[in-house]
Amino acid sequence: MSFKISRFTISDLKEKNYVQPVQINYTLNNKELKWEAVKTHDSVSILLYHKQKESFLLVKQFRPPVYMNHSEYTQTYELCAGIIDKNSSLEQIAKEEILEECGYDVDVKSIKKITSFFTNVGVSGAKQYLFFTTINDTQKVNDGGGIHTEQIELEYLPINEAKSFIFDESKAKTPGLMFAFYWFFEQKTIK
Repeated sequence: MSFKISRFTISDLKEKNYVQPVQINYTLNNKELKWEAVKTHDSVSILLYHKQKESFLLVKQFRPPVYMNHSEYTQTYELCAGIIDKNSSLEQIAKEEILEECGYDVDVKSIKKITSFFTNVGVSGAKQYLFFTTINDTQKVNDGGGIHTEQIELEYLPINEAKSFIFDESKAKTPGLMFAFYWFFEQKTIK
């Protein structure tokens, strides 16, 4: 099916800090339509593999929107991540997020891009850039935990538990995290 969009406008719904609720008005195949959406920042996420611990380092935190819709989940399991809100390379932003959230000071050259994809396609359509790097104990310079109001906990997930973790529905997790695990297991070697 082909689409012909002849009108597309966005109007503000209310004040905002990091997201902007909007109503999109558009004409698609000669039909007037509306869509509620949120304009937001693109982001980076990083799969961290700790070689000595043979574990992934995950971020756990309280996510009010998840709790609002599913109160049985008080924490989500996520990759280290952050919004792209500054004029720096994606790798530099990823490096800063690793330090802020997890306390590891990694060489920006060690951060390798895996791919990018779109998140929340029905709500925001933001793009996320997925990266990978290894970490070790010599790079640990602080406790991490995030900045400002972030209350991030860190959890090491042994690599031999990761495949079952993907399908453990008792743990709230993001599709990006599950995809990153899939990517990792498809690799022949990790340097």
